[in-house]
Amino acid sequence: MDTHQHNAFSNTPEPYWRETTKLPLFKKLDQNIKVDVTVVGGGIAGITTAYLLAKGGKKVALIEADHLLNGTTGHTTAKITAQHGLIYDELIQHFGEEFAKKYYLSHIKALEFIKDTISNENIECHFSEEDSYVYSTTEQYAEKVQKEYEAYQKLEITGELIETIPLDLTIKNAVVMKNQAQFHPLKYLKTLIDSFTDLGGQIFEGTTAKTINEGDSTQVVTDDGYHLDSEYVVICSHFPFYDGMGFYFTKMYAERSYILGVKAKKDYPGGMYLSAEEPTRSLRFEEDENGENLILIGGDNHKTGQGKDTLDHYKALQAFGEEVLGIEEVRYRWSAQDLITMDKVPYIGKLTEKHPSIFVATGFKKWGMTSGTLAGQILSDQILGNHHIYADIYTPSRFVADPSIKHFFKENLNVAGHLIKGKLQIPSKKPQELQKGEGDIVNLNGRRCGGFRDESGKLHIVDTTCTHLGCETEWNHGDHTWDCPCHGSRFSIEGDVIEGPAKKPLTRFEVND
Repeated sequence: MDTHQHNAFSNTPEPYWRETTKLPLFKKLDQNIKVDVTVVGGGIAGITTAYLLAKGGKKVALIEADHLLNGTTGHTTAKITAQHGLIYDELIQHFGEEFAKKYYLSHIKALEFIKDTISNENIECHFSEEDSYVYSTTEQYAEKVQKEYEAYQKLEITGELIETIPLDLTIKNAVVMKNQAQFHPLKYLKTLIDSFTDLGGQIFEGTTAKTINEGDSTQVVTDDGYHLDSEYVVICSHFPFYDGMGFYFTKMYAERSYILGVKAKKDYPGGMYLSAEEPTRSLRFEEDENGENLILIGGDNHKTGQGKDTLDHYKALQAFGEEVLGIEEVRYRWSAQDLITMDKVPYIGKLTEKHPSIFVATGFKKWGMTSGTLAGQILSDQILGNHHIYADIYTPSRFVADPSIKHFFKENLNVAGHLIKGKLQIPSKKPQELQKGEGDIVNLNGRRCGGFRDESGKLHIVDTTCTHLGCETEWNHGDHTWDCPCHGSRFSIEGDVIEGPAKKPLTRFEVND
């Protein structure tokens, strides 16, 4: 591995999208305010919802705990497609053809919204129409790809079944969905942010929503004790910060996946590719700032806090890229966290039937570009009093027995297993034994703790017990975070919350080295 590639693995991961977009900065909320709608979460779902509500004449405030677009949207591969892996055959089996057709048409509608917005707002964001492929490399998955193509025919999806793809990969078959798209998501969303503020929308960064009080108005209370009073609240905070007895943490699980941005030796043929088999492999290109192709190699997903050393995932993607395209240089690496619902269909709509003024959008799986846009369309329509033709299939109150119940018990058994397993591990390593740049589970006076020694030699020690429901977090070597295997909460080396559902930081300990 040459030095540039080695550095790509040792630096803090920063996505290409964030490095190539200058986003505006917004101050923290420092007073109580009253608006029509409060939107919590500054990703594609929150920004699209806020933008559409402001266009519909509503007075809107959007709050974000960190900086805008620093979560899943900022870490995406940014494929705008209704081809979500091998999903249509499964949707037909579980919910019937009408449901599957609505799912497809709703995501196509989201793609068309993005395309129209780019045209109407005159956005320069490298939008290009590309065909999207799911390919198989084994007989078992060739059969599944064949079934998926048959589902396309039933649903009148424009696609075809082929036996070769224009990449250096031996495949059994592939199903193609025509006329999908890709873009630079932050350049696109920056324009929506600017339009939203031009329409009088307010944005507050560094403002964490703590809870919601329901009374005459629906009141979002922040960590600093300020409140936003509004008629409606929209929760687009990846994991809903307020559950309202919807038990969302039992109905979803978190997965991590990894991305490399590389300069390839071979020419890239265009198109967006995804393997049917695990470990997943995803490919697309992006024209970089110098007009050269940056190839995004993604995949190797696993449940958050579970599985092998996270650095190995980047190495696996690099080996795949080397084999298929030849790698001249690894320029970027980053990882993303996605939430997956029990039936693989997002939750978009009222938080619960008992909370008619609180809306939620979550569980986008790996397909946040269309799902987040669709959430903006559905939620703004519901608040503005318009009928959305596809809203019914995404309602969060659904809990279909097949396959949801089966998954529900499987997921929660998985959680229980990790809860017990973590408690039984008593490590032998002492904090003082950690080398620079090393993180691990350590024994601090008989207690299971997490330790990390930074490059300056300073030790950072935290209690590894997740503050959500008490599971034990695990060290994420690739991203230098503490990740919870139960519900996907993630914490920094200092113990601060990076991703929910946890709200409180891990307890910190001072240690004399």
